[in-house]
Amino acid sequence: NNEKSVPQLLIRDLKFEKKSLAKLMFSPDQENHPSKAPVKYGELIVLGYNGSLPNGDRGRRKSRFALFKRPKANGVKPSTVHIACTPQAAKAISNKDQHSISYTLSRAQTVVVEYTHDSDTDMFQIGRSTESPIDFVVTDTVPGSQSNSDTQSVQSTISRFACRIICERNPPFTARIYAAGFDSSKNIFLGEKAAKWKTSDGQMDGLTTNGVLVMHPRNGFTEDSKPGVWREISVCGNVFSLRETRSAQQRGKMVENETNQLQDGSLIDLCGATLLWRTAEGLSRTPTVKHLEALRQEINAARPQCPVGFNTLAFPSMKRKDVVDEKQPWVYLNCGHVHGYHNWGNKEERDGKDRECPMCRSVGPYVPLWLGCEAGFYVDAGPPTHAFSPCGHVCSEKTTAYWSQIPLPHGTHTFHAACPFCAHQLAGEQGYIRLIFQGPLD
Repeated sequence: NNEKSVPQLLIRDLKFEKKSLAKLMFSPDQENHPSKAPVKYGELIVLGYNGSLPNGDRGRRKSRFALFKRPKANGVKPSTVHIACTPQAAKAISNKDQHSISYTLSRAQTVVVEYTHDSDTDMFQIGRSTESPIDFVVTDTVPGSQSNSDTQSVQSTISRFACRIICERNPPFTARIYAAGFDSSKNIFLGEKAAKWKTSDGQMDGLTTNGVLVMHPRNGFTEDSKPGVWREISVCGNVFSLRETRSAQQRGKMVENETNQLQDGSLIDLCGATLLWRTAEGLSRTPTVKHLEALRQEINAARPQCPVGFNTLAFPSMKRKDVVDEKQPWVYLNCGHVHGYHNWGNKEERDGKDRECPMCRSVGPYVPLWLGCEAGFYVDAGPPTHAFSPCGHVCSEKTTAYWSQIPLPHGTHTFHAACPFCAHQLAGEQGYIRLIFQGPLD
């Protein structure tokens, strides 16, 4: 074992050109004419996609969605409350030109709350439906899926009209989230089985079948971020502790001192897909794709080598992020030693997954490394020194440390940490590993 005589380097040992990278740290919005750019409230990024949907982003189906100030306000706010004795009467009240929420209490009684235009806010709707009221169409995330055909067979648990986000049109452009979205006839309909109740001030409120969960991180979305507590948001935007299971009839306890106001780094779970909310201000401090590309070129310029074949390794370009390249770096997940692809240590008696590292003889999974290309998931602009386990997505140390602590909802009542770039459940003691590269021998 000639490990000591071989020059090893961690990526942090590379001398990154601070000045050249500083230029790339500005977001694309700042590069354009700031005065003419429309006001951006923020962006929603779907976890599990590394920069784009498997078959490409199209129209309202994409991996990230920017919320811009609308030319004309389209927000709504509650106004008149009607109590109707029959469902037919309720239908008559909820006219198609006016937004309303119908709460069916029993066969004999429905409460209809009419909503009126609000010139101070913009409304954005998210859901599985492709009908026109939905601004951002979200389908179920299948971990590690490479094509949409992988996702179609799954029975969706995402609501057709899952939630709505209301943004203030004036600074500080506060964004708030509410469960359920208005359908094509401008109605939200909570049936007999949905959890609903009368509030202390006589208003109605309720929860959707599988619920809309939100988690606000502590310390914002920075390198000091810590996970917050998952809560459920009601149709009127009130905050509750979680139900026993996703669709239980009994609501959780109301949490008086928390709000439905989104902050940079808030996570929104729609039971089948999780979205990350990034404010425009937060995104301006986030590395850009250009910055990540500069880091990729910087690693490749250091000419890391395979300690077995002595061939130079290189991360493929961001456009080729799904095809394993012959120069692609591979890693032993138990020790972090980076190699090129080789057949060393592939013992037949093993199931083919575990391999023995030639550098240190530790046995474990051996996987290709991929750069994390979705810049919105990074909590800092640090170099890509660490990889998630078992998927091999590479990003900064602080970013891997942050996401490995986040319990993401899975199914109807479990939570587990997952890689933000591919949604694979994390494995191993901490869910990520530090990468050890070997420098060129010359």
